Amino acid sequence: MFDTMTMTKVLGAVCGSLLVFLLGGWAATALYSTGGGHGAGHEQAYVIDTGASDAPTEAAEAPDFETIFAAADAAAGQSVFAKCRACHKLDGADGVGPHLNGIVDKAKAASPGYAYSDVLKGMASDAWTPENLYAFLQNPRGYAPGTKMAFAGLPRSDERANLIAYLATVN
Repeated sequence: MFDTMTMTKVLGAVCGSLLVFLLGGWAATALYSTGGGHGAGHEQAYVIDTGASDAPTEAAEAPDFETIFAAADAAAGQSVFAKCRACHKLDGADGVGPHLNGIVDKAKAASPGYAYSDVLKGMASDAWTPENLYAFLQNPRGYAPGTKMAFAGLPRSDERANLIAYLATVN
């Protein structure tokens, strides 16, 4: 079955295949070199300005809560509430989340019959002041680690302030 001629053909095929792969690798390296392209000692032909050197030395201060809240628009907050409507109601009935009627300046974990997380039950002596709501709405899990609220938060400060202004009008 395997005579000398067959073994010679197999060995020739293996060596030929290795030669093709080696030559292909050499050609690919020569064509697609990532070592600078122009050889050693050549500078870049042009510079692309990314603005990284013009970075401000001090970060601009964000306006304080009172300034943001003073400019809040309750009508705009009503449209922001659409993001909350999936879990919260304004008709006095609890849904997936507790109802939000009169939530501004209401005690935390105060909706009777709703099963709050342990962390919010621990904050029951505190009230939902506009400042507390503002911090909670920015990052619920950061404000109350372990909360059952799955919402990631509202990153824009004007949306948070508008929503709080709207919720203050809902009794």
